[in-house]
Amino acid sequence: MTSTVITDQTFQRCSEVVQALVPALQDLQDRSQIFGLTPLAGREWYELLRQKLVPQLGDKAYLVVAVVGGTNIGKSVIFNHLAGCRASASSPLASGTKHVTCLVPSGFSGEHDLQRVFPDFELREWSDASLALQDCDTHRIFWRMAPELPESLLILDTPDIDSDARVNWVRADAVRRSADVLIAVLTQQKYNDAAVKEFFRKAGDEQKSVIVVFNQVLLPEDEPYWPVWLETFCRETHIRPECVYLAPTDRRAAEELRLPFFERTHSACLNQNNNVDASSSKSLSSDLSRLKFRDIRLKTLHGSLKELAHPQRGIPAWLREIRTASQDLRQTSTRLAADSVIQVRQWPSPPNSVMVTELRKWWSERQVGWARKINSAYNVIGNGILWPIRAAKKAIQGEPVPPMDEYRQREWSAILNVVEELFDKLHWMAESGNDIIKPRVEKLLRGDTRTSLLKSLREQHDQVVFDDELVSVVEKEMMSFEKDRPDLFSLYRQLNNVSAAVRPVTSVVLFSMGFGPAGEMVAPMLGHAAASAVIHVVADVAGGATAAVAGEAAVSTAAGTGAGMLQAWFHRLHSSFTERRVAWLTTRIHDQLLQGLPEELSAASGLPESESFRTVSNLVSELGSLT
Repeated sequence: MTSTVITDQTFQRCSEVVQALVPALQDLQDRSQIFGLTPLAGREWYELLRQKLVPQLGDKAYLVVAVVGGTNIGKSVIFNHLAGCRASASSPLASGTKHVTCLVPSGFSGEHDLQRVFPDFELREWSDASLALQDCDTHRIFWRMAPELPESLLILDTPDIDSDARVNWVRADAVRRSADVLIAVLTQQKYNDAAVKEFFRKAGDEQKSVIVVFNQVLLPEDEPYWPVWLETFCRETHIRPECVYLAPTDRRAAEELRLPFFERTHSACLNQNNNVDASSSKSLSSDLSRLKFRDIRLKTLHGSLKELAHPQRGIPAWLREIRTASQDLRQTSTRLAADSVIQVRQWPSPPNSVMVTELRKWWSERQVGWARKINSAYNVIGNGILWPIRAAKKAIQGEPVPPMDEYRQREWSAILNVVEELFDKLHWMAESGNDIIKPRVEKLLRGDTRTSLLKSLREQHDQVVFDDELVSVVEKEMMSFEKDRPDLFSLYRQLNNVSAAVRPVTSVVLFSMGFGPAGEMVAPMLGHAAASAVIHVVADVAGGATAAVAGEAAVSTAAGTGAGMLQAWFHRLHSSFTERRVAWLTTRIHDQLLQGLPEELSAASGLPESESFRTVSNLVSELGSLT
């Protein structure tokens, strides 16, 4: 009694795991489509899950018994004997059953949903035995009530399992997966047929209960031979039949539904009965009604569950396919990503004059009292002193180009270089990438992609208001400066106030030229990286990451002193502006050219570490421990 309770509890948990597996498998398949793996639909273990376990696991015990076998061996005759009427068309010629016929006991529909039991079939009520002979691509089951059947026994007649029509194989396989018991109808000609053995090999792997009926036997002449046929059949299919029957060749008896069935015992049978009377016929219907429904059903479901968790034939093998494909993609993607990172060697640094002018504005808006008045006066004096110099320069050289207009031109040149290098990398990736990456990159390079991208970038670049960009960067960095380094910020504020009181006329000149409120401190720094014509950056156009990398050594050498810290911060201001501009470019390249490809490749290469993969893996592990 204890073992029964444990078994019931185990199968209840198996039912819960199976129900959770269905959406988890679908989710993982959706995420792994990039690998081009064989779809779940059509895989043996998945069809077993969908056609057998999901519909039947956990339901009240019933048996699906299917009469199966090759062409023209009398399957429909055996089925009609079980039905007690001509429920399926049969004739001395090969009738060619193409659709399934199903006998349903009275009251079955009150306990179960027949459509759920056979999810891949269109159900049609039986009205004529010849309906199952019609050619039709739709998988159909013609069903009829059979009050004489036990209330939990379904009996099926099936298409030939060795037919030339592939659609018949599909229907027969769907029946095999749904069935608990297979009545294997064999003959001297068909017991060793390759297609027949392949069908029953799958049934053996799924631990189906099998009843063997050797039909069209000549008795007593064939008595010495059927054990040899059976031994070969069992050895080739790994099946141990529940019992074996012989049905003699008797056309009239077959047509009149009075064909005798003689039970035989053999070492291949699980349940030997040494007291069998070889001369007395048996009733297949009666014997089926005496089957231990619950035990057979549990055995079949257990076999199906083991197939799901089988390391080579089940879900674990599919998970290994995903892991292998993901690792291959990851190795290629890592190499390509490293090679596709662009070193932007000629990205211009913003002019120092405009940067310091913007800083001066930021400080002036926050100065109060005498410092504000003095700095304002210095500005007026400085501008007056420098006016003659600027006028002479203008007369000689003409109207000067605004600094940010010149910067715009230099930045566009840098953009052209970046795009050129990017497309060189993409062409290389198209030529050397694996089967996943190559076609996706080739798609990016079709047509006038480069021309269209440059045209779009040019239009957007012309619309950039660089003054607004500067204001935004200075505001962000100054607020960060005040928050992250309040001590240094306070020092800078004091220097600004002190310089307003003590700096000489030379400082006023520097100040007026744009070298900042603390001209004496800032001017020497301009010979370092912050005053360079260009800043080198590393840009990942796939991920959008941007970082300034040049000048770090120069900054670090002086960063320990007050002046060095200010120098480092001023350099950071330049780098922040550059990073912002390169990020602007990489974002547009990503959105207009690469689109979702980087994210797709990244997600696929990391799929084995994803929640979806772990969910399926954990459910399969639990299923394996339960079975």
